[in-house]
Amino acid sequence: MRTTTVGANNNNFRQTVDDAQRILGQNHCMEKFPTLDAELAAAIPMLPAVDFADLPSARATMNEMLEPVLAALSMDGVVLRELTAPGIGDDHDATIRFFTPEDVDGPFPVLLFIHGGGFCIGTAASSDPHCVDIVRELGIAVANVEYRLAPETPFPGPLNDCYSALVYIHAHADDLDIDANRIAVGGQSAGGGLAAGTVLKARDEAVVPVAFQVLDIPELDDRLSTVSMSEFTDTPLWHRPNAVLSWQYYLGDGYGGPDDPEVSKYAAPSRATDLAGLPPTYISTMELDPLRDEGIEYATRLMYAGVSVELHSFPGTFHGSGVVAAAEVSRRARTEVMVALRRGLSLTS
Repeated sequence: MRTTTVGANNNNFRQTVDDAQRILGQNHCMEKFPTLDAELAAAIPMLPAVDFADLPSARATMNEMLEPVLAALSMDGVVLRELTAPGIGDDHDATIRFFTPEDVDGPFPVLLFIHGGGFCIGTAASSDPHCVDIVRELGIAVANVEYRLAPETPFPGPLNDCYSALVYIHAHADDLDIDANRIAVGGQSAGGGLAAGTVLKARDEAVVPVAFQVLDIPELDDRLSTVSMSEFTDTPLWHRPNAVLSWQYYLGDGYGGPDDPEVSKYAAPSRATDLAGLPPTYISTMELDPLRDEGIEYATRLMYAGVSVELHSFPGTFHGSGVVAAAEVSRRARTEVMVALRRGLSLTS
């Protein structure tokens, strides 16, 4: 039998196969979700499947996806320091990745940022590119919290880490050259839920005056009773089965399910009955996201409580679709977060 060596033409063949697979995947997604943005649909076949039923695999998958992005990250114009915030009481100390503009004098407004990952996966470093973008574009400081993950550390551990980081940066504002009156708290996905819980606690404890909160596609409600949560059982990256497991992991062995009356409002902020007195808020949701409706409902309830709120629900998107950074709708969502932070922290340029 004769063996033929394709050589350079093999690359063309491989590209043709890859293109065909992407087109098939795009068509399949558009059939299931006809309002899906076409740019995002084309990228879905290249996105990883993240299954919370196998957390070690889910963690490894996300780390593998982010590794080349982090390896290529430039820190030009940005100074990174690692801080340690003492834990609450006998609790664990929290590590903070603290970013500031290079060769610029403060005091700086600051964003306490909390990464996503369903309370169970991800690292603070995984959000470094986002934090660096904010420092460069807005000229503020960013305190990126390394909180402990569930299920190894269920609630209240992760929330305590975030709150202790907030208290620390406020108490050490002079040492860190930040403006103690212009502190924002923000996060994405589960990080958005932790941000909302942290801000609720800050209001109740009345120690740190939070000026603004950014809840980006937040995970807020363990009861999983909204229309979007019931409808989106197989959407890309995040879906109802993962959401169910993430809350079980986060709330721990004593969790009694959606009817459990003991679930803290700091764990599931949608359970808070009083939202008055919270700071001005920016909330984003994605159309094809099981978390969509709980974000919209939280925004509406904040408005009813007299809180100034900006809500953006982006069409054709799914949870985490911002990883397709080149898509026009992703670029628009990123811009809106920057605009909101600029306004919320009273930045003049």
